[in-house]
Amino acid sequence: MQRSIRISLTLTGAAALALSSTPIQPVAAQEDGSAADLGVMEINLKDAVQFNWGFQGALQGAGTPNQAGIGAFLPIAVGENSVWFIDALANANFADFDGYSSIINTEVAGTTISTSTRLGYRWLNGDRSWMYGVNAGYDSRPMNTGDADTSVNVTDKRDVFFSQVAAGLEAVSDTWDFNAYALVPIGDDEHRLNSHYDGGALDTYGLDVGYSITPDLNASVGYYYQSGDLGDADGSGVKGRLAYNLSNGLTLGANLSYDEAFDTRFTADIKYRFGSNGYGAPSKKKWKTPAIEALSATPANRDVRVHDDCHTLLSNHTPICSAVTRPGTRFFAMISE
Repeated sequence: MQRSIRISLTLTGAAALALSSTPIQPVAAQEDGSAADLGVMEINLKDAVQFNWGFQGALQGAGTPNQAGIGAFLPIAVGENSVWFIDALANANFADFDGYSSIINTEVAGTTISTSTRLGYRWLNGDRSWMYGVNAGYDSRPMNTGDADTSVNVTDKRDVFFSQVAAGLEAVSDTWDFNAYALVPIGDDEHRLNSHYDGGALDTYGLDVGYSITPDLNASVGYYYQSGDLGDADGSGVKGRLAYNLSNGLTLGANLSYDEAFDTRFTADIKYRFGSNGYGAPSKKKWKTPAIEALSATPANRDVRVHDDCHTLLSNHTPICSAVTRPGTRFFAMISE
């Protein structure tokens, strides 16, 4: 009997010693096993949200040019759970691929510099599982024009300028992200491009919904409605995107869109961001969360989208170009940003 009691006391003491040497964790951490659950509330946003800059590039898409440039994110006021910021981009816009117009009929030519600026406010919810944001700004796009990729021979090729104001709403969690946006041309939003075609900047209103397949791979689908005073591009469109974080700060994207004006367009983009700490460029820290990363992310949908159509004679309202060859489905091999 005494031997049994001694064995029992020995086992009890060993168990107590083992428990005393094991750190006690919150229930959520025991269930989830995620280091993010342990440290996310302790993160100081002044350390997490800092200035970052880098390069971006994209191949031509539905009304957008081949481009590459530089961009920067600047936090101007960081609070306990929020940030005010300015994000600015400058891109060199290059000529369209030979025989493939990005705006339908007239090929974009030469090199111009476009700009994009956003002023925004972002904040986290109570448990820092969601980031919400609002931003607005101004975008500009000078455009040089060249030959037509239709059967029409054009003359009087002109250089024109388009601009727009833009606004966006954002919401990002560990798994989902939502982005609603509006692009509204201002000033002279229609221009004569050459002897046969007029070009106009498009109003575009859209919503993108993304899902994180893995921490490094995101898929999204979107709907947009576009319209312009030229009228021919009015209608709805859909688009899809895959984005992959290839390495620390380097993201590659592939995009597909369809609408009746531009038909099917395949394109790709690339982005690289340098940061003063792990947040400026994505890091492998286990306690880092998508919601906090999104506080210093570059806002999307920054291009002035342009569509062209036959110039119409004011006297009898007849188009100068009698036959227009639609571009159909186009595949663009890309090296970007």
